[in-house]
Amino acid sequence: MSSQPPSSLIDRFGRRVNYLRLSITDRCDFRCVYCMSEDMRFLPRAQILTLEELQTLAQAFVELGVDKIRVTGGEPLVRKGAMELLEGLGRLPGLRELVLTTNGSQLESSAARLKAAGVKRLNISLDTLDGDKFRQITRVGDLARVLRGIEAARAAGFERIKLNAVILKHRNHDEVADLAGFALRHGLDISYIEEMPLGSVDGRDRAEAYYSSDEIRRDLEARYVLESTDEDSGGPSRYYRVAGSDSRIGFISPHSHNFCHACNRVRLTVEGRLLLCLGNEHSVDLKRVLRANPGDSGKLKRAIVDAMAVKPERHHFDLTEQPVIFRHMSVTGG
Repeated sequence: MSSQPPSSLIDRFGRRVNYLRLSITDRCDFRCVYCMSEDMRFLPRAQILTLEELQTLAQAFVELGVDKIRVTGGEPLVRKGAMELLEGLGRLPGLRELVLTTNGSQLESSAARLKAAGVKRLNISLDTLDGDKFRQITRVGDLARVLRGIEAARAAGFERIKLNAVILKHRNHDEVADLAGFALRHGLDISYIEEMPLGSVDGRDRAEAYYSSDEIRRDLEARYVLESTDEDSGGPSRYYRVAGSDSRIGFISPHSHNFCHACNRVRLTVEGRLLLCLGNEHSVDLKRVLRANPGDSGKLKRAIVDAMAVKPERHHFDLTEQPVIFRHMSVTGG
């Protein structure tokens, strides 16, 4: 075997991995019902990667052919030093696209600096346009503050801004068309997401709350004409356009329309676990490799390349089991 790792990451099913979802914190200023329990215990500082380690790992992935990094959390912008890290990531040679997923709570004050740091696109979580319902879903969130953050992001001039809406029956499924209308009025994209069974949730049956992408599309087509498109953002969304609009409507359907065959992504948790699949526990401890071999980028890259051999073919989500995966979405990194 060559001592030099290959310049691209190919798993055993022939899929090329060029997309890293990089979690920089498990902490969040919201407590969304589908993401975490109300009384969360967050990781102690000693267990999480430092900003310097996150930068080193990101650089290794880029040198192995990853050209898109999405920074996630928790809420990434609540971590001290997040902006400096993003500025460092934005300077990585070979990185084609730096994007950020956020709940929008910090955007009012940080949108312009994010744009200057090299962040090209934003995904902003927005599950409802009703202030009371927003508080129920997030437990602590302020809808008005998020809406101001969206306006600040629009003013900053990002390449694209996309809303992410997790749709739950009897919680917000009746707002599907209204959320699309909001996106269209403001020149935004929107993706509707089927809830993923990660971590225990409080007092709720996920199977009863399940609202499929097919049902969402039916609700949308009662108001809008959807035109199919082959556009691809590099993630799992299947996109449509609304006739007469530049806005894209996407569907992320882990249950009803499995997208694993085209998976091009891996996730790195803030504690240094490389997750090879959102819906499986296959992982490699890159923090251990990094700290055991300081300054040795070759060993780090070899560990990343070798990890491709354990990337599974697909997930097997089952809403009748509670839970399928015990880590919460906030720990997973979105």
